[in-house]
Amino acid sequence: MAEKLRPIEQMLELNEDETLSAEHLDSQVQKAQEQLVQLKRQQEQIEKQKRELEELSRRQEELERGRTEMTDKLTRSLVVLEREAYNAQKRLEQIRATRESFGQHLELVEAIDPKSWNPDDLHKELSRALSTVDDARTEYSEQRSRLQATGEAAGDTPLPDIASEVYESNGGRSFSQWFQIGVALTLPLIIFGIIALAIFFWMASR
Repeated sequence: MAEKLRPIEQMLELNEDETLSAEHLDSQVQKAQEQLVQLKRQQEQIEKQKRELEELSRRQEELERGRTEMTDKLTRSLVVLEREAYNAQKRLEQIRATRESFGQHLELVEAIDPKSWNPDDLHKELSRALSTVDDARTEYSEQRSRLQATGEAAGDTPLPDIASEVYESNGGRSFSQWFQIGVALTLPLIIFGIIALAIFFWMASR
């Protein structure tokens, strides 16, 4: 009877070992699944961090490129603007000096009044007036050339040129100038002739 019970006990012990082994496997499988879930979460976290780092790196590169680009452009632009400001200031000073010079010459030219000249000093007065006009013309031409040289790039309106047809081949003077000279030279003779005629008629009438 004892011998019959022994195989039953052995079968019970085997069933218990098998039960323990199955439970152990289930536990291992569950642990493995939990580890897989955890690894998957870690992988997702790592991929998220990777994307964030890539985006951060891209923005840093964009920042560096933009910083380099704008530093170069702003530096070169400041140099250009400094040069333009210097040229503009220099041209403004030149314009002011030219305006002052033109104003002075204009006053001198407008002050010429042949009617007020003394007939005895006609040649002296005429030479002085012509010298005043020539000085004004020379100053005008020089200042005009300077302003044109500095104003071509700026596109400024040039000053009117002295027309070449105004001058004649004889001495470079215009017809109106020669006419004024002729009148000034003959004026004393005309006055003298009128006086002589008046005296002649007065004496004849007596």
